[in-house]
Amino acid sequence: MDAVAQYFRELYVELKDPWAIIGWLGQIFFTSRFVVQWVASERAKKSVIPVSFWYLSVIGTVLLLIYGFYVKKPVYIVGYLFNSIVYIRNIHFILREQRNRNHEDAGLHPDP
Repeated sequence: MDAVAQYFRELYVELKDPWAIIGWLGQIFFTSRFVVQWVASERAKKSVIPVSFWYLSVIGTVLLLIYGFYVKKPVYIVGYLFNSIVYIRNIHFILREQRNRNHEDAGLHPDP
């Protein structure tokens, strides 16, 4: 029983650590993207990935990457570093598509 009490004491202390808070926030953002995607798909009655999914992915991944550097865990660092590249690239494509659509609406030539 003392081991269980000790576990919860350590968990409470960790939750007060600012670095742990960054890690927890990252995990909350990262997990919430699945809820956003699920709700969007349910509403559309088909598989949909909304733009907010990618922004939540970037925010969560960057926070978890920062936390990974703090706790010095190469597995986290490598995983979240490469994930962030993919997420940022998807946002780049989305923004480029929006810019091209705006240019076409204005009668301008879209970017290649």
